[in-house]
Amino acid sequence: MPKLKTKKGIAKRCKLTKSGKIKYPACGKSHLASSKTTKRLRSLRKRRTLSDNRQVKYLKRMLPYGTP
Repeated sequence: MPKLKTKKGIAKRCKLTKSGKIKYPACGKSHLASSKTTKRLRSLRKRRTLSDNRQVKYLKRMLPYGTP
């Protein structure tokens, strides 16, 4: 069976945890930060985990060998 290709766009944006969850950085912190509160910007630094099972299954298919 041939090797499977990794979708590089997803590999750059998401990482797999040891337990198989997908973690990704929060969106909305790159620009227009002056109008956002300090508390909001601080919470945007944290990594998020994906909980929707349908999306997790879809994204894991794009990352066949985990993250490089």
